[in-house]
Amino acid sequence: MYWKNAWVFISLFLGTNLFFLSCQQAPTTAATENTNPVDTRLATLPAPKPGEAIATLAGGCFWATEKEMRSLKGVRAVISGYAGGDLEYPTYEQVGTGQTGHAETVQVYYDPRQLSYDTLLDAFFAGHDATQLNRQGPDVGKHYRSAVFYRTSVEKAQIEAAIQRESANHKAPIVTQVVPFTAFYPAEMYHQNYYEQHPYSLYIHLVSEPKVKKFEERMRNHLKE
Repeated sequence: MYWKNAWVFISLFLGTNLFFLSCQQAPTTAATENTNPVDTRLATLPAPKPGEAIATLAGGCFWATEKEMRSLKGVRAVISGYAGGDLEYPTYEQVGTGQTGHAETVQVYYDPRQLSYDTLLDAFFAGHDATQLNRQGPDVGKHYRSAVFYRTSVEKAQIEAAIQRESANHKAPIVTQVVPFTAFYPAEMYHQNYYEQHPYSLYIHLVSEPKVKKFEERMRNHLKE
């Protein structure tokens, strides 16, 4: 009985603290982790290489989504940023207010000869819960919505087909937005590769890691060595 009560207490404690954890938290500094000081400069978008394709995806907090996309065979680069809103070159704080219309998004630069768009979409859905409307776990707000930004009518049809495939894995409906691509704005430098740079972050450990592990299990045949 003692251990049962102790486990209930621990579960409640973790659950309560998860409620206060979110992707919209103050950046971790070098004073608390052995990392570089916070760099608030905007990241630079890489120039696409010949034959390379680009995909723009929003699946909740971009820290985990970026980590997942980086791990796929055929992916050369992934940039965390913002898309789907009206404000040009928004800051993390502005997007976090929910007033800009942007979602936390990643832009993926990949070789379609090694990684098909269909497989990339399956990986995207493997990395988050597309049945959650305007949230992912403790992260709540439209800036954490699920969305895919298409560039061609062919991509739109592929996204819709991927949603049908993913629907078989859920009882609840998929709420992913399928919207035309207009613009992608890179996030600040300190958000890039955040998952790898902040291994001691409580949010990364309790929220991001379980998502990434679930993703890796489902996409294990498509991961880099």
